[in-house]
Amino acid sequence: MEWRMTDHLKEQMRTGCRVRQRHRCARYSVALTASGFIAATALVSALMHEYSYPSGGAARSSDPPILLRDVAGTSGITFRLEHNPTPEKHLIETMPGGLAAFDYDGDGLTDLYFTNGASVPALVKTSPSHWNRLYRNEGGMKFTDVTEQAAVAGAGYSMGAAAADYDNDGDVDLFVAGVGRNALYRNTGRGTFEDVTERAGVGGRSWSVAGGWFDFDRDGLLDLFVVNYLKWSAGDRRYCGDRSRGIRVYCHPQYYDGLPNALYRNRGDGSFEDVSVKTGVAEHSGKGMGVALADYDGDGWMDVFVTNDTVPNFLFRNVAGRRFEETALPAGVAVPIHGRAISSMGAEFRDYDNDGRPDIHVTALAGETFPLFHNDGGGLFSDVTERTRLAATTLRRSGWGNALVDLDNDGWKDLFTANSHVNDRIEAFEGHKYREPNSVLHNAGGTFRDVSDRIGPDFLVPRAHRGAVAADLNGDGRIDVVTSSLGDRPEIWENQSPGANRWILIKLTGTQGNRDAIGARIRIGTQTATMTTAAGYASSVHGGIHFGLGRTKTIDRLEIVWPSGLVQVLENVATNQVLQVSMSDHRQTR
Repeated sequence: MEWRMTDHLKEQMRTGCRVRQRHRCARYSVALTASGFIAATALVSALMHEYSYPSGGAARSSDPPILLRDVAGTSGITFRLEHNPTPEKHLIETMPGGLAAFDYDGDGLTDLYFTNGASVPALVKTSPSHWNRLYRNEGGMKFTDVTEQAAVAGAGYSMGAAAADYDNDGDVDLFVAGVGRNALYRNTGRGTFEDVTERAGVGGRSWSVAGGWFDFDRDGLLDLFVVNYLKWSAGDRRYCGDRSRGIRVYCHPQYYDGLPNALYRNRGDGSFEDVSVKTGVAEHSGKGMGVALADYDGDGWMDVFVTNDTVPNFLFRNVAGRRFEETALPAGVAVPIHGRAISSMGAEFRDYDNDGRPDIHVTALAGETFPLFHNDGGGLFSDVTERTRLAATTLRRSGWGNALVDLDNDGWKDLFTANSHVNDRIEAFEGHKYREPNSVLHNAGGTFRDVSDRIGPDFLVPRAHRGAVAADLNGDGRIDVVTSSLGDRPEIWENQSPGANRWILIKLTGTQGNRDAIGARIRIGTQTATMTTAAGYASSVHGGIHFGLGRTKTIDRLEIVWPSGLVQVLENVATNQVLQVSMSDHRQTR
């Protein structure tokens, strides 16, 4: 049997495969004789074995069960993500799906907001089927559509959502990112929202995908970071695909110019100042998809990580609230270890290995893995995708939304990913599927094992998944997950995991800074978490900070470092509760 492997294939198999164009397979470049196919297949299988581990990343019988059940059918949620695909394959059609989980009416239950598309190419919500939708949580995993009475149906082609109390009045407000127009809805506290976009000055004219709230200058007011994608217009008629077969696909981002992101400083009077240029954020153009926020270098100032599509990621280091330095390359998070940019999408900035420093996880396309960057301290990260057993597990998957959350309350953050390829015609060109089931990777003390096939009987249903949020929707201490899917209903994954593991959900109220306490850090034992509402791909969760605690019945010491730097310590705290902590509670504070 005779076959030849090109130098290109050798390099790809040595460093890990990458899809260079979404409408054409470029991962393998092999010249085969007809008789050599079986030999080639055997070699590829052997090489793939090198990417696996003794366990292959598969679930072990000793892994505790994580059980999720899709209760969307009985939840009362009838939303459908209308992305309105057209024969012209406008790029925006494959990108929507951000959502937000937050308590809009202050009743203690987490409500859900879904962004939606519009008619294409007009980008107008011409019918109620295009509306963004807000569902009030009635308890017991039941929801009621309150979109009209809350006045948040939106306008235009929406992409993402970001929830936070930007005016410090105790009611959670909502930012919606979209194509050519963004919106800011102020929560009136009476079950309705007021569109204050024009007054606030955050409408924008770019294609925005996501937003993230944080107090970058520590003046006590939440500022807004907006992630912009690329320059696109409805008049673009570029043809991508295979004309000979009449297969048209969504064009690769390489055919479009990127955009700088935007930073809006909260003036405190309901308006925002665009400080993108002043702070250095506008100096860097990318193709932004997701945003995650944390203080990665421990200097007390929140930093910003932005995933970029097929160009290097950004890590904006906050220099004492005055400006930002783009440090992704020297920090080691611009690209994975092989040195090439990937289709980075969702982003999580959380401590997966309980060493006290926030790490970075990214979703991407099949052939690229879902990279994990470990925070080594000193402002540096290392790519640990293989070491943590994520490489082999995620190599064949494409992911969008992601959530590092403790699904079984054992004290280690597990990984949920919402999966699907970007190209709905990928199966005509490559051996990948467009629609994919989601993934759950159990954190076994710093390495991950794929337990997706054990999650439940309905978990492996393939869909064109996009956004994902993780929050406790029914108050039982177990984190539930909600996903969106193109042309489909949401999935409402109720966490029904058995076991006696305990938990605590901490909700902070700031009094000498932003009321949401975004940027506060909480430490319990070896676990550390930062208060943030940014989540995965174009999504947001405003629901406090959740810790799984194993069998711990009493927390000996709970330390809170507020955004101002004040340290507050609570001792002998009971578990299995929602703990409300106000900065005004100065007991045991230093």
